[in-house]
Amino acid sequence: MMSENPQRPLFRRLQARVMSILNVLMRRLLRLPFPTPLTKRIMLVSFTGRKTGKAYHQPVSYVQEGNTLLTPGGGKWKLNLREDQSVRIRLRGQDVFARPEFVKDPDEVERLIAVMTAANPTVGAFVGIPKGPDGRLDRGRLETAVKYGFMIVRWHLAERMGASE
Repeated sequence: MMSENPQRPLFRRLQARVMSILNVLMRRLLRLPFPTPLTKRIMLVSFTGRKTGKAYHQPVSYVQEGNTLLTPGGGKWKLNLREDQSVRIRLRGQDVFARPEFVKDPDEVERLIAVMTAANPTVGAFVGIPKGPDGRLDRGRLETAVKYGFMIVRWHLAERMGASE
């Protein structure tokens, strides 16, 4: 009988372990009250766990597209988000509120990944969906990734928070 929850590839397991170690340092740097070179591509999303009620602070990469921010939504952190609920984001040294929108349509996910990789080529390595001979994302792999929960989180920015909040 085949396991329903196959083990992730070694590269992805190692990548997750390295990121969990780096995230400790990243959280501190992203909380600084001024922009740094790091904050041009990474923001700190603060939210409460749905089941535990625990406060989480997740560093995530982003690319700005107009008045929205785009984040690759792999990993479990996004499961604590709700589209009808804004969360606090530390963005370039400032606290802002943003409402997440979950983009799950494969065509739109592909378009947004192209926007993101054009602005930040390292996004492609973290997304991990290979390109086919035509230069587009491998459609089968993209659809499988979306089927198993991969998405793009499109953040709709709201008002800035006051310094005392």
